[in-house]
Amino acid sequence: MDMYAFGWCSGIERAEVLKKMGFDYIECALASLNLENDEEFAEKLPLYVNSPIPVRAFNIFFPGDLKVVGPEVDAERVRRYVQKAANAVHQVGAETVVLGSGRSRNCPEGWEMSRAEEQIVLLLEQIGDAFAGTGATLAIEPLNKKESNMINNVSEAVRFAQMVNHPSIRVLADFYHMDEEAEPLQTLIDNKEWLQHIHIADTGRFSPGTGQYPYEQFVPALRAAGYEGLISAECTVREPDVEMPVSLAFMRRMFGGGSQRL
Repeated sequence: MDMYAFGWCSGIERAEVLKKMGFDYIECALASLNLENDEEFAEKLPLYVNSPIPVRAFNIFFPGDLKVVGPEVDAERVRRYVQKAANAVHQVGAETVVLGSGRSRNCPEGWEMSRAEEQIVLLLEQIGDAFAGTGATLAIEPLNKKESNMINNVSEAVRFAQMVNHPSIRVLADFYHMDEEAEPLQTLIDNKEWLQHIHIADTGRFSPGTGQYPYEQFVPALRAAGYEGLISAECTVREPDVEMPVSLAFMRRMFGGGSQRL
């Protein structure tokens, strides 16, 4: 059986197109489900449940105005959102949910980093408990320093996952953020038992295969880490209908696999 399945981070309205292009799944923004508005959520959920291509992963966990770090955290709103997220993900049948959400998790000026870290740990414990039994795993996403002042590399994300030590909490490695932070590829191997999900892009955060990212080193490092699972392109696309099939062919060529149900 192939080691990898390939997807693209996109809106659910592109699901049919992605299927025709030959992708294995689509990764959608969890925030786009409008979880806090019951009517809108009820309207949108069937699109994801009945998607022509499986929604196997979600990214963009929180809407930007929902803070999870700092003095403005509304604990009750966060708790409700996490519970709704767990239920929605379970209904859709996704296996991975990415926690990037740089705006939500940024440590505001004047707020102690130690308190911010405590808030993140509490949040992760909450998500871990909510996700238990849903079949979904949370992947903490390290973001480069331009996007967040917390959790900027894979080993830092792993440190949080270890603190929480919950089977539903693991880590994502994003080739773009790794490149931005000049993170050594060895980190994939060093933290192999924590890797849940992979995001890829290329120079300028454009489509995989269009730039100079060292895929010839990234792929062997991922293989050496024993990673098997989903690989999603998360990038800016200028001409989707042209670029995406070419990128998929590049991904298959570089990684091998795809077109299967891992």
